Amino acid sequence: MFLSTERSVSRITGQEIASGIHEFLVFGLKQAAACVFAGSFLFLLAVSSHVSIFGLARYDFLFLSAIAIQIVLVAVRLENWREVAVLSLFHLIGMALELFKTSPSIRSWSYPEHAFFHIRTVPLYSGFMYASVASYIMQSWRLMKLRITAFPPFPIAVGLCAAIYANFFTNHYIVDLRWPLAACVLLLFGRTQVHFVVTETERRMPLALSFLLIGFFIWVAENIATYFGAWQYPHQKRQWAIVGPTKISSWMLLVIISFIIVAALKEIFPKQQKEVTSQEEDSESIMLAK
Repeated sequence: MFLSTERSVSRITGQEIASGIHEFLVFGLKQAAACVFAGSFLFLLAVSSHVSIFGLARYDFLFLSAIAIQIVLVAVRLENWREVAVLSLFHLIGMALELFKTSPSIRSWSYPEHAFFHIRTVPLYSGFMYASVASYIMQSWRLMKLRITAFPPFPIAVGLCAAIYANFFTNHYIVDLRWPLAACVLLLFGRTQVHFVVTETERRMPLALSFLLIGFFIWVAENIATYFGAWQYPHQKRQWAIVGPTKISSWMLLVIISFIIVAALKEIFPKQQKEVTSQEEDSESIMLAK
């Protein structure tokens, strides 16, 4: 369909512009496909207020639905069990942050509805909102054939992630270091490029810019989610109000944590496995030679 559209448009605009429009449309489709988990979850969130199942609270419906979506993604091989393990790790990271932020002494936000599946102040479905970020990155990695160049030393990147995560907790007791940490991100990933393929030509962009763009779209999704009552900030208690754009910086920093975890799965571990396999093959060759 897109190819026939490209030919039709090329007669009017020329082949170069038509190819650009075609690539842009394919990019949009692939991005939509990468958002299969997050998009499905937002859809359920929107319709859940209109779905009434006797004995099942809305937040519990979302929790069970998120598990069902995950099972379907594995069944149709859009994700594998190792990727699910990574999502579960990010689920736990998100839950720990949620427990702290919603605690009575902090109350950065709250969940106004009842849930059977919960831990203290946090319904269990909330962890899937964090896991959906990692799911998007993993799907994009596959669909867009991502590769990373000039990636900083992995231990340093992990150390920066640990500092970012710690700041989400410590900023309530000491000065908020999000902007110094953002500056560290620019310094550490300043040369790092993410390469991707939409149709045939490989494109590239600064990795730090991708962090910002993903953070922006998560902020948009957050406004949609809070509108449908996923959670509630203090300024939204009387009536819904937009979440301020300063939250984009928080989401950008959280994306970095998710990206590093996924990068370990997609880049670091496969390379290590390849090196181990290569060493084993070399050892076998030496033994045969003897």
